[in-house]
Amino acid sequence: MTQETEVWQRGLLPEIPPLLQPVAHALLQAREELNEYLHEFPDELLWIRPAGLASAGFHLQHLSGVLDRVFTYARAEGLSEFQFSQLYEEGKDTTERLSVADLLNRFNVQIDHALKQIKHTEESTLTDYRGIGRAGLPSTVIGLLFHAAEHTMRHLGQLMVTVAVVKNNGI
Repeated sequence: MTQETEVWQRGLLPEIPPLLQPVAHALLQAREELNEYLHEFPDELLWIRPAGLASAGFHLQHLSGVLDRVFTYARAEGLSEFQFSQLYEEGKDTTERLSVADLLNRFNVQIDHALKQIKHTEESTLTDYRGIGRAGLPSTVIGLLFHAAEHTMRHLGQLMVTVAVVKNNGI
């Protein structure tokens, strides 16, 4: 199949439970589009905030971070100190001087982790309660996984607009 068809139009993904196929399709679609759209995007434009809105760098950090955090909650686990530190760093041009390649790699690795978790998610657990955050806000396994997919696509759209604006000097 060519890249012209969207991931969901290419058929079932092996080893992915049937009810979680849409989640996996959305995550893989996001990965394809993000990597294509940011091909040769210059690092010096990464942290520009057009009209005071979120930078492309923020969206890239946030995409990876939210996937990590939401999938952690879906496993009924709490966040680690490392996850909290990454949350704190979202949107900040850290002293590490993150590059587009660094952030794309982080996102791609997070997609791989998410797909592995989806493959091992028992459909019988999809309606199990899961608490979110310290407050234990109510959700379910399927609610969290679906949110991860839709949230990823939402931020992908925002990132694509931001990239188009800063590439065309519309800051």
